[in-house]
Amino acid sequence: MFLETAEILENGKSLSVRWNNGQSARFHAMWLRDNALDPQTRAEGNAQRLITILDIPAETTLSSATVNGIGDLVLSFFPENKEVVFPSNWLREHNYDIPHNENKGWVGDHIKTWDNALNNSIPTIGYAQAQKKNHEFGSWLGAVESHGFAVMTGLPVTSGTLIDVAELFGYVRETNYGKFFEVRSEINPVNLAYTGLGLQAHTDNPYRDPVPTLQLLACLENSADGGDSIVVDGFKAAEILREESPESFDLLSGYPVRFEYAGTDGVRLRSKRPTIELGPDGEMLSIRFNNRSSAPFTDIPFADVDRFYSAYRKYAEIIERPEMKVSFMMQPGDLFIVDNTRVMHARKGFSGAGTRWLQGCYADKDGLLSTLSSIRSRAEKSQEAAQ
Repeated sequence: MFLETAEILENGKSLSVRWNNGQSARFHAMWLRDNALDPQTRAEGNAQRLITILDIPAETTLSSATVNGIGDLVLSFFPENKEVVFPSNWLREHNYDIPHNENKGWVGDHIKTWDNALNNSIPTIGYAQAQKKNHEFGSWLGAVESHGFAVMTGLPVTSGTLIDVAELFGYVRETNYGKFFEVRSEINPVNLAYTGLGLQAHTDNPYRDPVPTLQLLACLENSADGGDSIVVDGFKAAEILREESPESFDLLSGYPVRFEYAGTDGVRLRSKRPTIELGPDGEMLSIRFNNRSSAPFTDIPFADVDRFYSAYRKYAEIIERPEMKVSFMMQPGDLFIVDNTRVMHARKGFSGAGTRWLQGCYADKDGLLSTLSSIRSRAEKSQEAAQ
């Protein structure tokens, strides 16, 4: 796709362009100058910006705008008398002259919310295949991005192997629990996860700021009766809450709650965030839901406390609906990963007979998304070279 026309508007303060498919868009002169792709504005190699906003004249306008022979945009800026070329595809990818979602709680196009129908198509990859870091591994990482949940099978049943998995795409987030932690029954446990009790669906470590954005759990032994793993899409539950009770959605996204943890000497962790966190533009950013780690709610006005608890209960009831739960039994050599800012995990109780030994660790999405972007970029370059 290429540009056909470019027209300066508002005495050079903006311009309008049209592509050969009939699509059009407007761009501001200041935005274009700030995002110029020339080597004086952007460093070659890492593409970081070399100038500040104060280096751009406040009176910047466009003095000329033309389309060259290959359909790219050629601009000249006043008063710098600076010429810059913008590729047609780059402008399409960064077009901001589009309708914006004004609803609270919208999710990006790359997010796919789900319910228990996902039981039939859980994104899964074998460990040996993942180690190749090829297209299949990229698809698995893409599932973590879109669904917030995926499974890996065939891991060596060796302590610490989950660290190797995390390092396939990023870096381990070490915490007071260590580089990784054991999930099995203990006497006098520092955390209720280290018992045979069932656990309500929850996000992990909500008392941290920032919270670990990924959690990995690997199974080394499992001969206990019970202990099925369960995952729930917190974004999907929030969408249902918004549909069924908009007032409840507004209360849970409008007021912060407090979390705290003090399970071991020398550790006192606290945070204050809403249950459903929205961005300034209304985009759903994260979920924090963990009844075990909730501190007294002291940031809600007296007049709204009853309504807030009703909303909190409503959200919890949606999470517990059978149709929301994807459940599976972990076998030795299995691992699952969740987006800890979105997907809640739970566990059914298990008996004292047999053994159940899992190991967990934390990582962050920036590393995963960086690796995913790199794999996708290599694939695109390979396709271009083949054409």
